[in-house]
Amino acid sequence: MSSPRAQEDRKGGGDSPGDLRSVLVTSVLNLEPLDEDLFRGRHYWVPTTQRLFGGQIVGQALVAAAKSVSEDVHVHSLHCYFVRAGDPKVPVLYQVERTRTGASFSVRSVKAVQHGKPIFICQASFQQIQLSPLQHQFSMPAVPPPEELPDYEALIEQYLRDPNLHKKYRVGLNRIAAQDVPIEIKVVNPPALNQLQRLEPKQMFWVRARGYIGEGDIKMHCCVAAYISDYAFLGTALLPHEWQYRVRFMVSLDHSMWFHSPFRADHWMLYECESPWAGGSRGLVHGRLWRRDGVLAVSCAQEGVIRVKSHDSKSKL
Repeated sequence: MSSPRAQEDRKGGGDSPGDLRSVLVTSVLNLEPLDEDLFRGRHYWVPTTQRLFGGQIVGQALVAAAKSVSEDVHVHSLHCYFVRAGDPKVPVLYQVERTRTGASFSVRSVKAVQHGKPIFICQASFQQIQLSPLQHQFSMPAVPPPEELPDYEALIEQYLRDPNLHKKYRVGLNRIAAQDVPIEIKVVNPPALNQLQRLEPKQMFWVRARGYIGEGDIKMHCCVAAYISDYAFLGTALLPHEWQYRVRFMVSLDHSMWFHSPFRADHWMLYECESPWAGGSRGLVHGRLWRRDGVLAVSCAQEGVIRVKSHDSKSKL
């Protein structure tokens, strides 16, 4: 009989030695050192927009910053701005500036460059572990466990089999199904077709990196979470409006993360996303990544440009 630890490992992320290493570690977040505090990143997955995936840039920038600090400090927060669209045809250079190294907190500035111009700037903060009696957190939402939910691919196939699915949704779902993203997703309470016109700007899904990462460096799990955090995040602001408007342009403006507790990015985590506001061609989203045991691991926030135009005709679901 398997030990409780082995059972938990299989339930969380599949820790069998035979599991393949996550491509997020072996490829996407494996930067090439060029000089001191200068790195080059490669591309793995490019969205249908043909712009670089923002999560990739955030994750790679955090990897570059983490290489300039000691092993005994941990990621505490990051704050980023996307200043130009990334070009998937050329590599990204990451330049790190050691802004401050303090006794408790250290700050690193990272600039991502393509074609000689910055496309992204980031401030990452690191902290020595400090215990405190001052502690509290929200409660994790009560949701079905990931084992009881269909994976993203099966959910999309289910939608596509419905003869009443409108063409505009069918095209979008086929595009999503064709993408080879290095993360697994299981949507909590996926809407039925007749509910698509009444969605709130909220969504929850279980998410984890594909493949095995292992205990390893806690900072690497933070880098993987940075990659994951940008996937489908800004789209939360579109949920109440997708049936009425077609997206003409959508891109992230800024992205912030706060890391609260250690976690495994190759274990299932609940991503709770909500959009408290949209207007002025912008949308604001908040997110929380929960460990399965109810511990709040990461908080996120992002604002992006969202420009839309009305559909030519009403949707016929």
